[in-house]
Amino acid sequence: MATEHSQSGLHGPKVWAASAVAGAILGYLTSLVISLPVSDHPTIEAWMVLPFAGLLACIALMPFIANRFWHHHYPDIALFLGFMVAAFYIAEFRVAAPDHAMSYGMEKILHAGEEFVSFIALVGGLYVVSGGILIEVKGKATPVANMAILAVGAVIANIVGTTGASMLLIRPFMRLNRGRLSPLHIVFFIFIVSNCGGCVTPIGDPPLYLGYLKGVPFEWTLLNLWMDWFFVVGSLLVAFLVADKWIGNFDAPADWVHGEQPKSGVSIRGWVGLVCLALMLVGVFIPPVLKAVAKIDGLMIGAGFQIAVAVASYMLAPKELLKGNDFTFGPVKEVGLLFAGIFLTMVPALGFLAAKSGSLGLNNTLAFYFGTGSLSGVLDNAPTYLSFLQVAFGEAEITPSGMHDFLGTPRGQDTLNAISTGAVFFGAMTYIGNGPNFMVKAIAEASGVRMPGFFGYLGRSCLILLPVLVAHSLILVR
Repeated sequence: MATEHSQSGLHGPKVWAASAVAGAILGYLTSLVISLPVSDHPTIEAWMVLPFAGLLACIALMPFIANRFWHHHYPDIALFLGFMVAAFYIAEFRVAAPDHAMSYGMEKILHAGEEFVSFIALVGGLYVVSGGILIEVKGKATPVANMAILAVGAVIANIVGTTGASMLLIRPFMRLNRGRLSPLHIVFFIFIVSNCGGCVTPIGDPPLYLGYLKGVPFEWTLLNLWMDWFFVVGSLLVAFLVADKWIGNFDAPADWVHGEQPKSGVSIRGWVGLVCLALMLVGVFIPPVLKAVAKIDGLMIGAGFQIAVAVASYMLAPKELLKGNDFTFGPVKEVGLLFAGIFLTMVPALGFLAAKSGSLGLNNTLAFYFGTGSLSGVLDNAPTYLSFLQVAFGEAEITPSGMHDFLGTPRGQDTLNAISTGAVFFGAMTYIGNGPNFMVKAIAEASGVRMPGFFGYLGRSCLILLPVLVAHSLILVR
């Protein structure tokens, strides 16, 4: 056990709890020193974003400045900063709005907590479920074969979501390329399967799912975004084909040399995992169904259902399938601990964005596209999507009837297109732009791939992905 902890950098619940308590104490003491105007809807000051900026800076810089320290203490730093923000919000913003049962601070922190639980239930649950599904792609790793896997991933991302597609395909993709696997393979996988592929159904990516819950018709994304999907995914597949040919080294793995090369083909084992995968997707629709039928918030019910499915899947999965996938809980622990801090520190950042979004000069579709996109790369792309949609909508509350009227105008159609594609496509620009990105990175690193750091990945995004997105804006964003 000690060896596992030393390798993963996780010190255990006692140290994490101590870090969280220390952060909460500092946050409370800060609220005693800094006095803000009392209001049921307070103004979020720019300095409140500092913990979020600090955590992003740690993610970006610490692996270069103090890699060993960061490797062992990133959970402590993330939880310290996250609970510092949570305690400050709860202690400082104690006034409730007239129609709200809780104070502003408590409401925002609890909402962030619910979103984190929902996030980790889906991302972690799909990771566990996919561990019991063994997909074996037989044959020789060639640029065309690799491109085919990425293309399939871009399609099924719209059926099982970008997270589901990523968890299903990342292991077989890496196994096929054993002996020649490059970090660039994983970077393209994140671009295509974990992000850009999932833009033609509301299931594909969380921002589009939130749009569906706000009244965007289910078929709208398919009817209006398929050309955007085809252009961006197609361009990235061509770029990958060129890059994979450049990587070269298409020799068969060493274990094929003295024996017959396996025939090409695909085998899928793990019917329990496949059933549980379908149940995980059912869990996605529990909250909106409960809200429509019973008028209750079912976010935690859906998350609880998904966690139960994941536990059952792990308990019932044949051990040889888990072993074949090199399954460990390390990646989901890493993502869970780091994103706990990200979700909490992001609360004031999103509040500041919501307060200032009306003064950002968003007067055309290109501004919405690049505005939504640039912030989706560093903030969670789902709430960023909602913030910009609210600005475009122009009313206090987004209702299904209002959304119908909004989409009945050419301006509404074009603006929603820009916001949707900006949120989905630019979520691939950094590791934290979309949920699957960091999980795929963690899985690759657990398999021995030396993935680039925050800036290394961002540099590759700017060189490869950004030109494609700029071209997309010039051709298809009206």
